[in-house]
Amino acid sequence: MLKKFSLRNYKNFKDEVSLDFCDTAGYQFNNDCITDGIISKMLIYGRNATGKTNLGRALVDIFYILFGGLWHMEEGAFLHADSVEDAAVFSYTFQFEKHEVVYQYARFANYELKEEKLFLNNEMIYACDFLQEQYDFEHLSAIDVETASTERYRQSLSHFAGEAEEETEYQIPFLRWLVSNMVLNSGAPLRRLADYVRGMSRMTVRQEIGRKPNRMYNTFFESLEDLDALADFEAFLNAMGIGCKLTLKKLPDDQQELYFVHNKLVPFFENASSGTLALVELYRRFVAAGRNATLLYLDEFDAFYHYEMAENIVRFFKEKYPKCQIIMTTHNTNLMTNRLMRPDCLFILSTEGKLTALCNATQRELREGHNLEKMYISGEFEKYE
Repeated sequence: MLKKFSLRNYKNFKDEVSLDFCDTAGYQFNNDCITDGIISKMLIYGRNATGKTNLGRALVDIFYILFGGLWHMEEGAFLHADSVEDAAVFSYTFQFEKHEVVYQYARFANYELKEEKLFLNNEMIYACDFLQEQYDFEHLSAIDVETASTERYRQSLSHFAGEAEEETEYQIPFLRWLVSNMVLNSGAPLRRLADYVRGMSRMTVRQEIGRKPNRMYNTFFESLEDLDALADFEAFLNAMGIGCKLTLKKLPDDQQELYFVHNKLVPFFENASSGTLALVELYRRFVAAGRNATLLYLDEFDAFYHYEMAENIVRFFKEKYPKCQIIMTTHNTNLMTNRLMRPDCLFILSTEGKLTALCNATQRELREGHNLEKMYISGEFEKYE
């Protein structure tokens, strides 16, 4: 799991901002927010324009470093406008049973890396300084890849250095090269890291539900042809408070159409509310996908939900995905309650780009009986906003 993440000089984060998933306060309630001593369910609050969306982009940046490409380009400015540094700095600390893996890199706006380092249990495994063309590959045996042809990798760097600027290919990070070219045992730390990163994703519901051309849903509709799958989707909506019965019909052009079942069939997408469509998008992209999700950053996850439905979503995640680290941003103070979460899993992102857990944002010793929402509204944590 991810233990800690930090970044610097990225978008509105000039100074270092860090998210420590191991900084728990020992509460004895809502322990389903914690997995193996690491925070697995988290809510982040913050005023508008504090960088909640940018934090999510930065958190999953490692996915595009290892498995993505230039098709995923940054929106707007990449580096902080007032910084004199020429690269953004990212650091990820993972815990895989007895192994702690730290992956650090600094990159420019075009995804070219300035430098890259990997540590295993506090031992540096390799270090690459791409600008100075200095490389330390002396400890690859610690991760069982001592047979890796580092000379071949260096030759690939020379190849990319000679490419014309208009070429779409870019310099491959050494970690990506190792994952792509080496056979790794299933339990090896490097394989565990790659599997975890492959399961990381980010979703902004507000942006997604307006995009519903039928072609995006063909695969989803096909999956619902299985009666058990359709029943599971229907049960999901019912559990969220959307009482309905569904059926799938094939149209004359062989396309599938989803309907609400009443005395007559009612087309689903043309009549569903924005909140229901948001649930569909969440189910389609996360629940029905069936992939091994490891970390999900849900930005504005409850933008279209009634507060009770938002609570149902949080409970659903805690019950169905106990090991997946799910981070949700919200402005809904109804969720700021010890009935659902706990003070060390509720965070405030300040206008200065600092993250603070509620339990560290007050001189009081927060207990289960405290009304966190009332304290927040009354200005108890205002210093950290």
